[in-house]
Amino acid sequence: MIADRLRRLAAGLAGAFGLALILPAAAAAHTLNATYESRLPLAVYLVGAATTVALSFAFVIVRDVRAAAPPATGASHLPPAPIRHGLRVVGLIGWAWIVAQGIAGGSSDGSVATLFLWVYSWVGVAIVSAVVGPIWQFLDPFSTLHDLGAALFRHVGLAGWEPANYPERLGRWPATIAFAVFVWLELVALAGPSTLFVVLVGYTAFTLAMMAQFGRDTWRSHGEAFTAWFRLLGRLAMFTLVDETGRVRRRSFGSGILEPGWIRADVTLVAFGVGSILFDGLSQTQVFFDLFGAPGMLMKTVLLAGFLGIIVLAAFAVTRTVGLAATGAGLLPIALGYLLAHYLTYLLIDGQRIVIAISDPLQKGWNLFGTAFYVPTGAWLPSGLVWTLQLAAVVGGHMLGAWGGHVVAAESAAPGLGTRSMRLLQLPLAVVMVGLTTLTLWSLGQAILVNPAS
Repeated sequence: MIADRLRRLAAGLAGAFGLALILPAAAAAHTLNATYESRLPLAVYLVGAATTVALSFAFVIVRDVRAAAPPATGASHLPPAPIRHGLRVVGLIGWAWIVAQGIAGGSSDGSVATLFLWVYSWVGVAIVSAVVGPIWQFLDPFSTLHDLGAALFRHVGLAGWEPANYPERLGRWPATIAFAVFVWLELVALAGPSTLFVVLVGYTAFTLAMMAQFGRDTWRSHGEAFTAWFRLLGRLAMFTLVDETGRVRRRSFGSGILEPGWIRADVTLVAFGVGSILFDGLSQTQVFFDLFGAPGMLMKTVLLAGFLGIIVLAAFAVTRTVGLAATGAGLLPIALGYLLAHYLTYLLIDGQRIVIAISDPLQKGWNLFGTAFYVPTGAWLPSGLVWTLQLAAVVGGHMLGAWGGHVVAAESAAPGLGTRSMRLLQLPLAVVMVGLTTLTLWSLGQAILVNPAS
């Protein structure tokens, strides 16, 4: 019976992604420049990438590749004080700069609201958190504001109160829901500087209130969207956070996905991360426009909610066979691969706007350093190299996910479960991964031109 269900699932997903594969590949507004000429059709790349992921999954399953989670003990240390304090100052300056521009008004390419929130935080900090370590632990302006407020209260002789007990039943769902709201702001509301200013002020007030109610560290771990997302990505990083003081210890890259502690909110958050990036890519294709036109806010909200719902349902369908931890371990590297593939060029090109902001910090029409009219450019990025990096990021993320998902599933398999049964139970995860690989590379590859052989 399990085999029948697996065959039906595989057939359905194969049909859906096969349809996406044969749809017209018209160029759309994408980060990949349409000057890249390929002697191979896009379908060849997609088949090759999907085959690579499928074979890597087959390899780790058939060979039954195993690994142990990194030990919970080991030498830990605080990053040097200049780094810790410097990052806290940078985070606070970034927050204050957004507020100052929001109050001063004005409109220019030097807006730091979109630059700091979407480019540097949503992309840059996420990548550093996943590759290096918990940089947000020190950058986080909300915690710095809380600490400054608490210090001021102590200075004037006002005693604090005992934080309330955080309701365990809420888990990390508040942070997961807040993450979904930020995704909506980015992809549907297309929030500009003025909207982001209002959102930031409101979110800051709410976060500080919850920190005062439940304790700074408790709310950071359970209710603050950026902290929850960056820490989840941090399972992949070379340095892991040991405690709330900021102590870290070193480990092998990617080994953190094998550690225990996965909960339903984590898997949902990872599914939101994967689904939102994939939706962003698909919504910029000609096929999406042909099907839905330029949808208004309500229609696009429905489309986003439906798409994220499908990804979440697929993730939890997989958990029924391989378990919660294996699904999370399989999806998290995919999220990093998608983040790099879709947004690295966005970070490298749009991130250049900081030189505009420095010359006109309050958007008053100043040109303090002669760079107020600088135009960000990606001409220095070879488009062929960009596509290669995108392909490597997506396929590499899926291969790491195949390894992590199998290792965790094998470790958590029921005692006495036969090898053949264990392999069959992991097929849904493999099918979902291959399908996602094909779909995201198809969306990324819409600007590839085919150069027929002479």
